[in-house]
Amino acid sequence: MVTRFQRYRQIADVLVKYGFGILVEEVIPGGERLRGFRKPPEEKRSVYERIRLAIEELGPTYVKFGQIMSTRRELLPPELIVELQMLQDRVAPVPFKDIRPVIMKYCPNLEDCFDIIEEEPVAAASLSQVHRAVTKDGRVVALKVQRPGIVDLIETDLLILQSLVTRVDSIFPDLRVYNLRGMVDEFSTQIRRELDFTQDGMNAERLARNLHNVPCVKIPRVYWQISGPCLLAMDYVEGVRIDDVEAIRALGLFPEEVAEIGFSAYVQQIFVDGFFHGDPHPGNLLVTDQGEIAFLDYGIVGVLRPERRRVFVDLLLAMTRTDVVGVIAALGKLEVHISPADLDAVKDDLYLVLLDYREMKLERVNFAVAIRGMTDTLRRYHIRVPSTLMLMMKVIVMVMDIGTRLDPHFNFDQQIRPYLIEIAAQQRLSPDNVTGAVRSLVNAAEGLLAIPGNVNETLKTLSEGTVTIELENRDLTEIVGVIDRTSNKIIVGLVVAAVVVGSSLILRIADLPVPGYVSTLAVLGYVFAVIVGFYAVYSALRHGRMFK
Repeated sequence: MVTRFQRYRQIADVLVKYGFGILVEEVIPGGERLRGFRKPPEEKRSVYERIRLAIEELGPTYVKFGQIMSTRRELLPPELIVELQMLQDRVAPVPFKDIRPVIMKYCPNLEDCFDIIEEEPVAAASLSQVHRAVTKDGRVVALKVQRPGIVDLIETDLLILQSLVTRVDSIFPDLRVYNLRGMVDEFSTQIRRELDFTQDGMNAERLARNLHNVPCVKIPRVYWQISGPCLLAMDYVEGVRIDDVEAIRALGLFPEEVAEIGFSAYVQQIFVDGFFHGDPHPGNLLVTDQGEIAFLDYGIVGVLRPERRRVFVDLLLAMTRTDVVGVIAALGKLEVHISPADLDAVKDDLYLVLLDYREMKLERVNFAVAIRGMTDTLRRYHIRVPSTLMLMMKVIVMVMDIGTRLDPHFNFDQQIRPYLIEIAAQQRLSPDNVTGAVRSLVNAAEGLLAIPGNVNETLKTLSEGTVTIELENRDLTEIVGVIDRTSNKIIVGLVVAAVVVGSSLILRIADLPVPGYVSTLAVLGYVFAVIVGFYAVYSALRHGRMFK
């Protein structure tokens, strides 16, 4: 097991190796002792390439962190995003003798569970590796096995990351706008979920339930009797990578149809189910000889609550329509806070982005241009964006890239708009929306019915003289004016109410011997009350207040 001190030393060595010695001196505890041992950066490599190489050498925790940060286009420079997207999660496999004890936690006697377990893994990554096996009943399964010792290493790295961002925040206050602590906390939650393979299996089953009516989509079955937090057993899927056009044609399939299947599956996941596969790189999407798309690796998923789905639909529709006001309104509903001082400039930049997208004179309009332009605009103005929005945008861009590889004429704009319009109409008439509208009406009605009681309580409190008002505004003249106008309104209201009540009483006793002019006065009182009432309503509608 690597201690925290040893891990700090390893990190310092890697950073110095790639020319980041000054960072070691400033941020890593005890790094000042390395002063004078800085290694000059290699001139042939850019700073962003050196960052990527250092991350790869630092190991799985930092590779995963870099991969997640590659979705944050609104925060990081485009050149760094490109390098982070190149991060490779491939490492040398662990010998089977070290993997065997992990499998035996769930199958103490391997011979009773499997006829065959291939010792050579079919894939190896930083957190796990996959072995092909055949069960006693003849099923071919993939065993995803957690690498021994990986949990301790990652927990150590997470403690170090949290310590480093605390020091960075104190040393470089200008970087607080990026909310590094929040990023690390979010990443810690995400990677701990990935370390629990039980969560992977549950994600797979939820996707399978959601997509069971979508044709030509395959989610491997989970075998829970031989699965747990460190081992996941699923159906083994034979297929070719979704971006291998020639291999797809060799199966007798049409890449254009595969692109349509994948596109429809992701629209269903994101905008209908609100639960989507969050890592659609070509290695996680296989095409079988039956023309099915098999989704693999469920460690990263996106979750969208119904109200968020509605806003995301509105956002994408506004972007396809070059509707800047609609884009800003949707971002506001997503709690994207834009400074009032920057609002006009942001609108201008977004309008130019959407205008460039709309006016592209190409046969294939690439919606990724609009998405990247929007995120670049948000980055320039240091506007924070919910991670769910950025994950969704990343998935859409990756799906578009795969779609255009399979079908050069794939037009995301034409494909997505009919779906969005239909989904928007269905959402507005959904039972949840109808229930919400009824609930709002009931609440409004209850509020109206409560008004007389509230007024009565207020008048009672005023009459008892128990109201205490604390004034902090120094402009007492203005306050007195407001009080005078308010009292005038109350007096007029009380006079009108008194006239109405008095007139009603007079007309009620009209059968008694009273002079005729009294009844006339009562009728005139009603007329006066009606005129004042109409004037009050007119004044309220026109000016937003009763009297000035």
